[in-house]
Amino acid sequence: MATQAKKVDTASPLTRDGLVELLNQDLAREFQAVIAYVVYSQVLKGAEYMNIAGELEKHAGEELQHALQIAKQIDYLAGTPTVVPMAVKPPEGNKEMLHADLNNEIATVANYRERVRQCEQLGEFATAEVIRDILIQEQDHQIALATALGIDVPRAKAAGAK
Repeated sequence: MATQAKKVDTASPLTRDGLVELLNQDLAREFQAVIAYVVYSQVLKGAEYMNIAGELEKHAGEELQHALQIAKQIDYLAGTPTVVPMAVKPPEGNKEMLHADLNNEIATVANYRERVRQCEQLGEFATAEVIRDILIQEQDHQIALATALGIDVPRAKAAGAK
């Protein structure tokens, strides 16, 4: 059963149902990351990209674990995890793929930082802790991608990573 991402009313106080919807958006983003990392890690070409290609393979497994953890939290909150990933940018060159991954990580880190605050406001402290652990790995992904592109992470975030 697929659930579509619904727009959460940001003017009203967040509810558990609203949190479930936001977590489903996060889950769709994790699915996107798994697909992108699997594909991009295999199609990157050139000696200068061999190390990052191996790193992307590792990221794919970590993103799958994140998806499992987010789905578990959605289920705990009495929601139904989505089965629909966000769109994946087709591979169109080494730097473009890495920039796409970096932009996705920048968005993911920003969303998870907000999700931690939202979970705590709702008293969902265990879910906030799960997301904090995920956030550590997402920031590591961001650093690896920015480094491969020769970009400082703070500059990448400020510029939207091109």
